[in-house]
Amino acid sequence: MFRTSGTFALVAFLLAGCVGSTGQTVAVKGVGDADLLKMRAGPGLGYNIVLGLPDGTRLTRRDCVTEVGQLWCRVSLSNAPGVSGYVSADYLTGN
Repeated sequence: MFRTSGTFALVAFLLAGCVGSTGQTVAVKGVGDADLLKMRAGPGLGYNIVLGLPDGTRLTRRDCVTEVGQLWCRVSLSNAPGVSGYVSADYLTGN
């Protein structure tokens, strides 16, 4: 019989908030007036930059993955869903 520990259940519950939610509208926050959040082609700093996003940009969040200890979310522009990529979850509202 497999027993789920309380810690494992708590971690799974917390991760489900990001990984399980698809199509959630979020916005870029915390980048600052003089910088842009880089949307990348994949989940990590080694991927090409697709475009830069200023604070307040509305996005649709699809799913999130952890790469090298950093949570990255696959997103698309709310007003142009064909433009998509990955951004650090640290700069999204609702996380």
